[in-house]
Formats: sequence, C-alpha cells, structure tokens
Amino acid sequence: MQRFYYLSSCDTCKRIIKTLELPNTVTLIDIKKTPLQEAELEELYRHTKSYEALLNKRAQKLKEIDKSSLTEDKIKSLLLDHYTFLKRPVLVLGDELFVGNAKATNAAAKAALHG
Repeated sequence: MQRFYYLSSCDTCKRIIKTLELPNTVTLIDIKKTPLQEAELEELYRHTKSYEALLNKRAQKLKEIDKSSLTEDKIKSLLLDHYTFLKRPVLVLGDELFVGNAKATNAAAKAALHG
C-alpha cells in the first residue's frame, strides 16, 4: 500500500508533493481531515521501531508538555490525540517509510518512487 500523510495547510508538504511527483497509486491523506488511526500508527511504528522518530519536535503544542515525561507510550498517545504531533510528511511505499522534510529524505523518496 502506498500512502502519503500530510497537512493540507502546510506549505512545505505542498512543495514536497509537487517535488515528489506522486503517482496516482499513492493515496493522499490529510491528517487534519482524517486523523491518524491506531492501526495506521502501528504500521508506521513497525518501520521505525520508535514513536519518537515519528514525533514532530517543533510542534507548538509540544512546548506545553514536560519533555522529561515523554515516554514511548506518552508519545504514542500524543500522536493519536492531535495531528500536529506527527512529523510531516510521511510517505509509505510498501516496506519503505520516509518521514520528514529533510532534503536527503525527499531525494530518497523520489528515487524510490521513480527509480
């Protein structure tokens, strides 16, 4: 299954969608309109083996939380509670997962998509 989790109001996500030239086989999922479900989060976790790897450490709402109290279970709960905590974008291509907006991540995702 091929999915692209993004935020439609995020200019960076919009730019990456254009840069990646996503084929029609990739399902676009706006996480604000369609919140991440536990089964989806578990699939992402199977790739990363860490909820922290999926956490958007620049999320404004994270400033309201005591970071010393962040356990994997707490991070999982945050990811399910509010879309802003997911590091974006996330591209799932079968057994491959690309998380975030780093240039190297996007270059690898584009190579995986288009060879």
